[in-house]
Amino acid sequence: MLVDIEGTTSAISFVHDVLFPYAREALPAFLHGNAGDEDVRREIEATAAEAGLDPADLDAIADTLRRWIDEDRKATPLKALQGLIWEHGYATGAYRAHVYDDAVEALEAWHAAGLRLYVYSSGSVHAQKLFFRHSVAGDLLPLFSGHFDTTTGPKREAVSYRRIATAIGLPAEAILFLSDVPEELDAAKAAGMQTTWVVRENEGRHTLAEAARAAHPAVAHLTDLAPTRT
Repeated sequence: MLVDIEGTTSAISFVHDVLFPYAREALPAFLHGNAGDEDVRREIEATAAEAGLDPADLDAIADTLRRWIDEDRKATPLKALQGLIWEHGYATGAYRAHVYDDAVEALEAWHAAGLRLYVYSSGSVHAQKLFFRHSVAGDLLPLFSGHFDTTTGPKREAVSYRRIATAIGLPAEAILFLSDVPEELDAAKAAGMQTTWVVRENEGRHTLAEAARAAHPAVAHLTDLAPTRT
């Protein structure tokens, strides 16, 4: 099983109202204080190359990254830097990652039933691991067998899901992808994966009535798919 995070296992508001503002506020000081770190320097240079900036101009880099946060841009260097910044927030107890109760129950049941669980999110692999390690339900990271981010490819392109299937070592049709974004589900389906639309009406994006007319099976809670515990 391959799962999305934001809007699928976890509330969109946690990402937009907690994580994004934390990273936005911390970015300038973080870049100036860690520019000599190899991992940070690599993402600074990637940002500069993408935005046409001088990598030595850290203020301009920070301004660009802040604008990308405001735009919710799925830029790989931004996601990597956010993950590094969020690590500090988790470590200091500034917050814990929100995970829906039904997601915790379902993930634990699937894992207990012997299903291999993977994550595919626009957040970096590092950020994903921090998220599930420091969740409100405790350390959920051991439930997962692997993680994928935008270094694999855009989430709305079928080729990304083909690459994931190859990396997992299963035919695409043996993998079920869960997401709250129809366009991502369309791409996964085009790659041959099974799909299910997770429609959390409390998020205010879609309704189950709308989903009933779509090309993907839909559920309101992940426990609607959870097998009996063994």
